[in-house]
Amino acid sequence: MRVDIFDFELDKDLIAKEPANPRDASRLLDLSEEDKITDRHFYDLPDILKAGDVLVFNDTKVIPARLYGKRGNAEVEVTLYHPENGITWHAFIKNAKRLRSDDVISFYTSEISSEESDFQARVLEKNGEDGVLLEFLCPVDNLSKKLEKYGMMPLPPYIKREKPTSGLWNKYNDKENYQTVYAKYEGAVAAPTAGLHFTDNVLKKLDEKGVAKVFLTLHVGAGTFLPVKADDTKDHKMHAEYGIITPEACAVINKAKREGRRVIAVGTTSVRLLESAADEQGVLHPFNGETSIFITPGYKFKIIDYIITNFHLPKSTLFMLICAIAGTERMKAAYAHAIKEKYRFYSYGDSSILKCVNKI
Repeated sequence: MRVDIFDFELDKDLIAKEPANPRDASRLLDLSEEDKITDRHFYDLPDILKAGDVLVFNDTKVIPARLYGKRGNAEVEVTLYHPENGITWHAFIKNAKRLRSDDVISFYTSEISSEESDFQARVLEKNGEDGVLLEFLCPVDNLSKKLEKYGMMPLPPYIKREKPTSGLWNKYNDKENYQTVYAKYEGAVAAPTAGLHFTDNVLKKLDEKGVAKVFLTLHVGAGTFLPVKADDTKDHKMHAEYGIITPEACAVINKAKREGRRVIAVGTTSVRLLESAADEQGVLHPFNGETSIFITPGYKFKIIDYIITNFHLPKSTLFMLICAIAGTERMKAAYAHAIKEKYRFYSYGDSSILKCVNKI
């Protein structure tokens, strides 16, 4: 399938630099009914859902996986995206051409210079488009604390932030904003952004409405931001991400499916993990492992009835996925409406709810 099918024009002014305040004041494009588009706000979600619905959340927690460092005089920007083991990580690195095997990078913050740093990593190997393999020079038990001290939230490249040395880097409260209110298990290096709109107030109203909540975990990788460089979808390689679905979560979702109740995925990450763990009869099974599923139009969904999701990049795997869910022409029309109405796009932007029309 040609990748340029999924292209569209977007004014850069519509790219959100920070979230709505409060979070649930973001706008919600309601496409829950076929052939109808309704403009709402996210706090209206409990009015759209009904008792017995099951919302499936991704409870991964984003780690501060963006690091700034030096190798000699060479500045590098490191974004961790996949652990090889506890102390060794695959990373995308800006200015990686100047790095060689066994080079040591010293990381810094606005308060700690690279010369004073007690946090370093060694380059083990360079892997072309797959980035660089790094080994952190600290005990594995200390890595989380070091990342918390030296790291920044790994915002996608279209959200610009100053370097730590600028003095302006903490102007935005990204460590809180780029995290869902229900985040629990550390491991993601990108937020499951559909969940950023939920507040304690919205969750309470959903409980009062009788909407069930189920949690799974998919540790989102930075590969989710990579552009599709191939001309055809068959030539694109997805990066693997680690996920877990418990037997208890499967039981709730399978019971809902048997009883004809609706399953609503919160975000593309939830969809990809659910579909990775479902069999051809539409039964969900426990899952503990990696998935690199790539969903494009023509795919028949086994679990979901709806998805709550943000607005995605043109020609991205995420836009392809929602086109597979709701139909390409439907989504192009919806995005044209959103652009005309000046919805805010991408990770910190507004939300939508879509009906799945392509199911087994």
